[in-house]
Amino acid sequence: MQPYRETLWPSPWVIIALALVVPATMLVLAPVSLAAGIVGAVVLYGGCLALAFGTAPRIQVSESSLSVGKASIPLGFIGEVVVYTGTDATAQLRTKLDARAWLMIRGWVHSLVKVEIVDPADPTPYWLLSSRRPQALADAIAAARTHA
Repeated sequence: MQPYRETLWPSPWVIIALALVVPATMLVLAPVSLAAGIVGAVVLYGGCLALAFGTAPRIQVSESSLSVGKASIPLGFIGEVVVYTGTDATAQLRTKLDARAWLMIRGWVHSLVKVEIVDPADPTPYWLLSSRRPQALADAIAAARTHA
């Protein structure tokens, strides 16, 4: 079995949107000192990028578990896995969302995978995950469960 790995890096539009801290910082600091404005803008933009990339969650399917960020669950506690895209994904986040669900959602990723949790000791009914390759993730979970 080939392990599945996916990191939800920020989209290019997120990186561009973060660049708005540059004129905002310049607006605040340039009247005091142009050099402080430039240095402050570069440092703040760099910090925002480091935060965006440093907190990008990784999804991994191994032979024994599904790991999403710091959370992990053994494959034996996973039930049905369903892929949602488009308006179905939007509905899962709005009207069909269970408040007890565990979410790992990124606004720049528009498809979701719903992973049912069948552990009787766990009150969480399912995990709802953003994924750029939702069908590949669902297939990897299914393949890992058959090997386990």
